[in-house]
Amino acid sequence: MSDLEYPAGLRYTAEHEWVSSTGDTLRVGITSFAQEALGDVVYVSLPAVGDTVSAGGTCGEVESTKSVSDLYAPVSGEITAVNDLLDATPELVNSDPYGDGWMYELRPSDPAALDALMDVETYTAQLS
Repeated sequence: MSDLEYPAGLRYTAEHEWVSSTGDTLRVGITSFAQEALGDVVYVSLPAVGDTVSAGGTCGEVESTKSVSDLYAPVSGEITAVNDLLDATPELVNSDPYGDGWMYELRPSDPAALDALMDVETYTAQLS
């Protein structure tokens, strides 16, 4: 698996979410592995700005032509932004999962929690 499919600067969860640090907030999306497994994404349900999420808890859904999958919070914190582009163009999750297809941003209650997530080597190793 190439670093193009799984960027090295991100952290990953066992539930196939990626996390990037953007200052005091974290941006969250699903990996190329997850979007490929889902197929064509047709709807995304995201948490609301101001919601509090708990690490490992469900905080939304991604609906595809094949199934509906839960989104899980990678760390605990408060939602600070959601990607409104996904309301009209949920297919961005498929075409640009690490760019315009991001899901939401959150302010972690414990900034050190990011360190507990997987790096790209650990994530890709658990895929095989």
